[in-house]
Amino acid sequence: MADIAHGTNPARPLPGDTSAAYLALVRRRRLYGGIILLVFALAMISGFRLAEDRNAGGFLNGLPLVLDFPSEVLSEAWDKRANLPGLILRHLPSLVETLNIAAVSTLLGGMAAMVLALLSTRGLARWPRLTGLFRRLMDGARAIPEIVIALVLIYILGGGPVPAAVAIAIHTAGALGKLFSEVAENADLKPVEGLQSVGASWMQRMWLGVVPQVAPNWLSYALLRFEINVRASAILGFVGAGGIGYDLKIAMQWGQGRYDLVVAIFLLLFLTIVAIDRLSDHARNRLVKG
Repeated sequence: MADIAHGTNPARPLPGDTSAAYLALVRRRRLYGGIILLVFALAMISGFRLAEDRNAGGFLNGLPLVLDFPSEVLSEAWDKRANLPGLILRHLPSLVETLNIAAVSTLLGGMAAMVLALLSTRGLARWPRLTGLFRRLMDGARAIPEIVIALVLIYILGGGPVPAAVAIAIHTAGALGKLFSEVAENADLKPVEGLQSVGASWMQRMWLGVVPQVAPNWLSYALLRFEINVRASAILGFVGAGGIGYDLKIAMQWGQGRYDLVVAIFLLLFLTIVAIDRLSDHARNRLVKG
């Protein structure tokens, strides 16, 4: 009673005890951080040693030669720099094919991602018990690299832009579906509940209550994915999927004497990616910020 009357609390820790507990917590965190850093360093060293042993040549021995091939390519292209404009114009159709592959795959993958996102979002799913199934479908689509899917489809369908577009669309559906679902989880459910109270179907609730809220962010993610798909479609050209990547592969196989063509294709692809990056960045800012 005396303690209560005088306003003292016997359970309150002393300042010294609080300081000691805090210092102990800091030391424990530093210890854990040091252990994690040590494990990471050991894993990096052991992984490098393993890769060095299995490598056909020595990594450290080859470091002085890293710039030899680029310098040879650039020096030959500089000597034939007058040919670069004509080579760039000659390969514009291949660039258009690459952009078409990226655009079609982004459109198809984005449409599939919209459906998968709405079916796998908690609180919005048409069949709540199947949300896990749709999430695993998106995980599987993201887990398989585009080049693996493209190689399988090329074996079945033959070389060309169709296997590349399908492969990139499958991977895009998984990647965008994950992002779309996270955006949809933050949507306001009041419009959805209002539409449900007047007898709207699930499709009507999604189209009128959810899509208008998430459309700016969805479009922003889709534009970002289009940039990634342009690079992916160029890479898939190396496995016979068409586009400017295939032309680059052939030019590099020709080797010395055609390095001006290699540089021309690199320049064309680089300028295109920079232009798309700037335009899509501007469009995303307008969509998100208004």
